[in-house]
Amino acid sequence: MNSQISTPLPAPLRTPTGELTQRLSCTPRGARLARRLAAQQLADWGHPHDSDVSYAAQHVVAELAANAVTHGRVPGRDFELRILLFPEDTLRIEVSDTRGDRQLRIVPRWEADEGGLGLVIVSVLAGTWGVAERDIGKTVWVELPLKDRGLLTRRPFPIPEATGNPRETPGRPVSPATT
Repeated sequence: MNSQISTPLPAPLRTPTGELTQRLSCTPRGARLARRLAAQQLADWGHPHDSDVSYAAQHVVAELAANAVTHGRVPGRDFELRILLFPEDTLRIEVSDTRGDRQLRIVPRWEADEGGLGLVIVSVLAGTWGVAERDIGKTVWVELPLKDRGLLTRRPFPIPEATGNPRETPGRPVSPATT
């Protein structure tokens, strides 16, 4: 059975103007859903899917949720996504898992093979971030400034503009042999 896994806000107590709290299965599907829920909630709060704020938040949620699923998984337990919108233009993202025996570890670049650099990305995107220990498990929290700071000057996944031809992407014309 899952215990209450939300963490209290640090002092001084701040009152959020918006909140999303959702428990998700500790599976890759749950991690994917966490990112999509974050994007939709930000769009509902006035930050469209293609804004820098939304991209940064999606990257952070994707990384924290993937870590919760990969390293914080306890069979039969969920992880929790909590997103808080504060009036002082700050977004707080919290991902809680029930595995407290595994501490966070930032992998040095020379040790990373195919993974392990996610928390480095989080630390670059975050205004502040940290870990809150709980009775059962831990919560990794990140605070992002909501004002576009140009964090992501190049979109990680460019969205092609509609050209009328589904096989044509901007900057790459369709060759006659493929039409």
